[in-house]
This record gives sequence, structure tokens and C-alpha cells, in this order.
Amino acid sequence: MHMHGGSINAGSNPNEQTALLAYMVAHNRSHADELHELAHGLDGEAAELVHAAVDLFNEGNAKLEQALKIVKGEN
Repeated sequence: MHMHGGSINAGSNPNEQTALLAYMVAHNRSHADELHELAHGLDGEAAELVHAAVDLFNEGNAKLEQALKIVKGEN
């Protein structure tokens, strides 16, 4: 697990924006993996809710990945 510190500058040029979006996709994937493992240590409704949250997290991250492809001209 890691901690967040400070703020992320969204950048004002396309290269910075692309780099930030790529970073966030990888970063979010890491969090989804951590939450998935956490869910396996829980029981019942709590486990179900965390698994459902991971599904939503992955859905959001898929949209970020699509945006990244568009920004990179890979669509």
C-alpha cells in the first residue's frame, strides 16, 4: 500500500496531460488490485460491496484508458 501526498498538477501542455493520464491509469489499476485482494479477506456483504466497488473502479479506469488512446491519437 502507498500513501498520497501533495497534489498533482494537471499540466498545461498536451505532453504533460498525456503523461498524467497514463500515470493515473496505471495508478488506478494498482489500487483496484489492492482492493480486490482486500475483498478476499472480507466476508459476506462487506466482501460483495468491495468487489462491486472494484468493478465500478475498473469501469471508470477503462474510460480513462479510452480517453488516453484518443489523446494519443490511437483511436
